[in-house]
Amino acid sequence: MSQLPGGTVTFVFTDIEGSTLLLQELGDEGYGRVSGDHRRLVREAFRVRDGTEIDTQGDAFFFSFPRARDAVAAAVDAQRALRDHEWPEGREVLVRMGLHTGEPHMGEEGYLGLDVVRAARISAAGHGGQILISETTRALLGNQLPDGVAVHDLGQQHLKDVQHEHIYELTIDGRAASQRQLKTESPKSRQEDLTARFTERINAYVERQLESAFDSALDEERDERE
Repeated sequence: MSQLPGGTVTFVFTDIEGSTLLLQELGDEGYGRVSGDHRRLVREAFRVRDGTEIDTQGDAFFFSFPRARDAVAAAVDAQRALRDHEWPEGREVLVRMGLHTGEPHMGEEGYLGLDVVRAARISAAGHGGQILISETTRALLGNQLPDGVAVHDLGQQHLKDVQHEHIYELTIDGRAASQRQLKTESPKSRQEDLTARFTERINAYVERQLESAFDSALDEERDERE
């Protein structure tokens, strides 16, 4: 894994939204062409910007970049290419993309650590056509945005497994920010958290009492037999 960028890297996760529905509508052959075109367009845009393909599964990609600005530029180029491509039967193929920058641990099988999870969760929170970036990636961008790109602050979000993350959306060529809510978790209020903990304690207490009663019944039955 020595060929992978080390140190501070920017991760990009992408996947097609509604791929199962597209498969049902286009059939195996038609969707095969769509999937092939999608892969070609994304790979071309990312490799031109020095992206390294880490993994691909189904219609999802995982790339890493040595520089956050190159990762953002690649995502923008890919979205433009996907938008302008002529898809079969006039279909619209929408791909969500999530970016996060960090300093992951490098294991024998590749990148490890919370930064990888965070990038994946940011991508999963989005909708087709969106580019979502973390606060760290946003800070590294500064004012050097690709031409035609605007930044929209989506505020603090609650992501599965990694909890809080300030997320921004990048829009392209005058497009407005999406009005759809991100697919994130709702943080529990203090009262809800206390209630959940109290419920867990009650359940644990009840389980202990049931186990004790069961053990006592077994002991009594054993004594009677003796």
